[in-house]
Amino acid sequence: MRMISISLSPNTEPDDIRLAFKLLFQPWRWQKGNAIETLEKEFADYLGAKHAISFNSGRSALLAILDALELEKDDEVLLQAFTCNAVPNPVIWSGLKPVYVDCNESDFNIDAADLEKKITPKSRAVVVQHTFGILADLEKIMQICKEHGLILIEDCAHALGAKYKGREAMSAGRQVGTLGKVAFFSFSRDKVISSVYGGMATTNDPSIAQKIRQFQDKVSYPSHSWILQQLLHPVIMNIKILPFYAIGGKYLLIIAQWLHILSKAVHWKEKRGLKPSYFPRRLPNALAILAFHQFKKLNRFNQHRKEIAELYSRELVHTKYQILNTKYQEGGIFLRFPVQHPNAHEIIKKAWAKNILIGDWYTFPIAPDDTQLDKLQYEKGNCPNAERLSQITLNLPTHVRISRKEAYKIIEILKGYAS
Repeated sequence: MRMISISLSPNTEPDDIRLAFKLLFQPWRWQKGNAIETLEKEFADYLGAKHAISFNSGRSALLAILDALELEKDDEVLLQAFTCNAVPNPVIWSGLKPVYVDCNESDFNIDAADLEKKITPKSRAVVVQHTFGILADLEKIMQICKEHGLILIEDCAHALGAKYKGREAMSAGRQVGTLGKVAFFSFSRDKVISSVYGGMATTNDPSIAQKIRQFQDKVSYPSHSWILQQLLHPVIMNIKILPFYAIGGKYLLIIAQWLHILSKAVHWKEKRGLKPSYFPRRLPNALAILAFHQFKKLNRFNQHRKEIAELYSRELVHTKYQILNTKYQEGGIFLRFPVQHPNAHEIIKKAWAKNILIGDWYTFPIAPDDTQLDKLQYEKGNCPNAERLSQITLNLPTHVRISRKEAYKIIEILKGYAS
């Protein structure tokens, strides 16, 4: 059976591979070019935002945002646990203090009650994550921010294309990324659209936009060798690694990363709260070309995700798995479809043994699971819901390369394990 994977560049289609291969032989287009400005303009127009400024990652975009907000050393930025170290790290790198807020068990997003408890006189901003593309309850969070004078930063890394619908206090159909003071997006290998690495900061505030643009102007483009790594990724991954993953492709991936032919999604330094040398950087033209190519497919990608999520929801609703109601999340996109089960980790291992790679977010309150929590300033027991969810949650693929037939195969296996 063909390997079914939730990660490892799941969005990549044959035309994306051909485009990356073509760019390999056009190094004069790698750093500077018109694609950067085109992507920024089209991205802003799509969201209905006044400003969109690109970077080589969501981390770099968040670094630029924090710099633009002109916060003082040791000011507190509140953010949820049950997240990736890519969120607290830029806070730490900026000389600020991350304060971890627990998440709701119902939707994996920030808990408003715990947020209010953890606000102090040093609190300055709140990062609200739309986990798995599931919409956070921004109405409540916005009210808390207003009452305490906090800046709302939207983390839209999982949620490009999601819209608020039927919310009384908000205009129906507003895109995520336009509801806070400022927002950031990610185009990394497993996100809604992918250029292997890439990110965007968006805002409607002209003063903040000007400062983010100045930050972009100060940082350099990534090196040609770094860009080469990213262009090789969709080519090698789809031709040499994924087709043979179960019979040696996995080890080929490890070797390619060890030899620095391919990049890792998370550098070892980030797992220790340290900053790799390639952050922050501008978005290079070659990756802007890849991102814009995927951006033109966004509506198709997200429609497919919704259809697969509805299939999972319908088929798993009367099983021992706890699932989300997709009707409640009408405007969400379900980058992944999360389910809960007491034996989640055991089920993940059994599925992997059958060549079905599911559920690799989040098995730790701050992922990846080998992140040193103390280096990320997280204290065990601080966010009990997030810690519990990391033990009982697995997530299912919804990306464009998962067919309905494969989704039914996953469902069949899950039902067998649950019984």
